Amino acid sequence: MTDSAVLGTQAAVADSFTAEDFQLKHRDGVLAADTNFAAQSFWKDVRIRFFRKKSAVIGAIFIVLITLMAIVGPHMTSYTYSGQTLSEKNLAPRVPGLENFGIFDGSENMSTTTGSKLINGYVSKDLGDTYYWFGSDNFGRDIWTRTWSGARVSLIIAVAAAVIDMIIGMSYGLISGYFGGIVDSVMQRFLEIANGIPRLVIVTLLLLVLQPGMVTIIFALMLTEWIGMSRIARAEMLKLKEQEFVLASRTLGAGSFFIIFREVLPNIIGPIITQVMFSIPTAIFTEAFLSFVGLGIPVPQCSLGSLISEGFNSFTTHPYQIIPPIVVMALLMLSFNLVADGLREALDPKLKEM
Repeated sequence: MTDSAVLGTQAAVADSFTAEDFQLKHRDGVLAADTNFAAQSFWKDVRIRFFRKKSAVIGAIFIVLITLMAIVGPHMTSYTYSGQTLSEKNLAPRVPGLENFGIFDGSENMSTTTGSKLINGYVSKDLGDTYYWFGSDNFGRDIWTRTWSGARVSLIIAVAAAVIDMIIGMSYGLISGYFGGIVDSVMQRFLEIANGIPRLVIVTLLLLVLQPGMVTIIFALMLTEWIGMSRIARAEMLKLKEQEFVLASRTLGAGSFFIIFREVLPNIIGPIITQVMFSIPTAIFTEAFLSFVGLGIPVPQCSLGSLISEGFNSFTTHPYQIIPPIVVMALLMLSFNLVADGLREALDPKLKEM
């Protein structure tokens, strides 16, 4: 059969069909695209995954509440964090309204050689209109005001140190990983030397040389906490620097630092944010430890660590003095760890379906 005959046969067959002879096969449920996922941005997707993790949301709520209390808590009473009233020292917690239910009414059990007895300093000293919500310490200072003032100091130190460490460690690790070769070798040897010196020795010597205070503690933490961040940044750079988008930027004439901070850095922002959130509770604990051993915030200023140190001295006789700063610090460290864990899962696309 010739080609013209074939074409004529096909044309005749085509003319014999009408539109009614065809029926569409609806496969919308099979072929439909997920338009919702395609439309939402990366950060919107991160936010959705973060709020699906209940523990991370609870941690974020506690961080917000403690931060708000650190701001407004010291102003909720008429006392100051350094004001002393020796005639009102060692008073148990007393809260208006709750005292009518027999709780937080200023009573405490005192252990003596003959046993324990229930006393109320407010009644014995005729302090009918005096209230200390968390009690008072050995110098008659309000523990409520000092706890939230200390929380404010600890938060400022921890967040400032974490941000500074992020900038230093991130830059150091990215530059080391990008250039490689002898530059990377020299920078890593210096990092190993810095990591080999005990952190406590560096901080102690620094605080002995410089005047104790908030800035000195931030500077001390800055010198010791950036190493972990630099290692993470270097590992991410080694993984990404041979990718096609880096080669394309280099081919178009982009400089090294442009590629490092404009091309690679946005692609590793997830691990960096996660590491920062994990480093904040570490900084809080380090500051508390330094204050506990007497190398932290000078008197009359206070931090959670110094409050725990002061309460430890009266733990056997007045245990209520150490409970508020311990609870606040424990909640802060736990909350930051929960938020960091939630951010790690939300920012890592590999954990999206887990």
